[in-house]
Amino acid sequence: MSDVPHGAVTRSAKLATLPLGFAGRTALGLGRRIGGASAEIVAQEIQRRTADQVFKVLGELKGGAMKLGQALSIFEAALPPEVAGPYRATLTRLQDAAPPLPASVVHRVLTEQLGDDWRENFLEFDDRPSAAASIGQVHRAVWHDGREVAVKIQYPGAGKALISDFNQLSRLGKLFGALLPGLDLKPVLAELKERVAEELDYFKEAEAQQAFAEEFRDDPDFRVPAVIAANEQVLVTEWMTGTPLSKIITDGTQEERNHAGLLFVRFLFCSPARVGMLHADPHPGNFRLMEDGRLGVLDFGAVNRMSGGHPVAFGRLTRIFNQGDMDSVVRGLRAEGFIRPHIEVDVDALRAFLAPYVEPTRVEEFSFSREWLREQAANVADLRPNNVVRQLNLPASYVLIHRVHAAGVGVLCQLGATARFRDEVVRWVPGFADDPGAPETAPLALG
Repeated sequence: MSDVPHGAVTRSAKLATLPLGFAGRTALGLGRRIGGASAEIVAQEIQRRTADQVFKVLGELKGGAMKLGQALSIFEAALPPEVAGPYRATLTRLQDAAPPLPASVVHRVLTEQLGDDWRENFLEFDDRPSAAASIGQVHRAVWHDGREVAVKIQYPGAGKALISDFNQLSRLGKLFGALLPGLDLKPVLAELKERVAEELDYFKEAEAQQAFAEEFRDDPDFRVPAVIAANEQVLVTEWMTGTPLSKIITDGTQEERNHAGLLFVRFLFCSPARVGMLHADPHPGNFRLMEDGRLGVLDFGAVNRMSGGHPVAFGRLTRIFNQGDMDSVVRGLRAEGFIRPHIEVDVDALRAFLAPYVEPTRVEEFSFSREWLREQAANVADLRPNNVVRQLNLPASYVLIHRVHAAGVGVLCQLGATARFRDEVVRWVPGFADDPGAPETAPLALG
């Protein structure tokens, strides 16, 4: 892990380059204005260079900086391709290349958390990790009663690095305001910091996973491994076999992809209603298609607690969008905080941006594909330089919901799944079904 800045001084110095760089670019812009360049050209250049530096620095850091980068990646369509492209590549590299802890460090953590006799809990323990992520890694083992288990171990110091990053990032609101003028960064950071603190707490993760495991016990569609033991930095759960969703994406039959895609959507929509929580990390590596056809689900470190299920406004605005009443959609988005009072948006641009999230709910059966997603992204990208994405805000209560839905659309397009996805929205999302007695409005043709 030597390629990632870890020390508090190093990380603070790295983050400190952001406001310094912005000040330098602003001075450069003033010089160019004096030299005769138009205000619009200078502003665009400052924004481009600001975006370049912001995403470069966020991409070079793990912890809170990377979490924020992931959250803000939903706005990348508003950025020039030469900036957004390298940024996405950097985040992917960091997510996929988490180097494992040495066995000696793993043993030290287990000794600190479980005691000197930690090996007595296991009949077998594989020192080689079976999976690694941003704050921890998973080892396969056999529990003392013979059950195969997954042992999740948190990286030493991960918590301090995350909290330090968020404390530093909270000072950069003005910088992000120049890049995304419609975004109020402070509540986004506060929400992410709170959720990340939960992700570091393996007791909370164990509580969430066990709630899912109990709700879906003997369920015909889903399986969640039960929790066996938990400590501050160690979590032991049942081992679960199955074909990773990433493998279904690359090698699955169309029937398997359709089936997995439908269950994937059903799980994301039904769990807030059934468990009061939303799985907030819908990465293909966290899902398994099992031999009996069920979808297995892993990693409950990031969940969004939603005791009332999906917000009613979410379903209602989706329905109104499909009916073509964009004036009501804009009013509703303002009421929910997606459009701040001082911001005016282009309605056609807004319609194009929302289409990928809403269009699959218009028809009885929908086919997701990479081509469809590229077409939708191109529709938004064509709206530069006044891209509507830069004008939108992300309310704190929707941070994880938006992240899940954006990532979910991406997974479905990778699967190329075709299914009756609208049925799941009708069944599980309050407010989406037409109000009794409401006048029918002709649906809006999108795309």
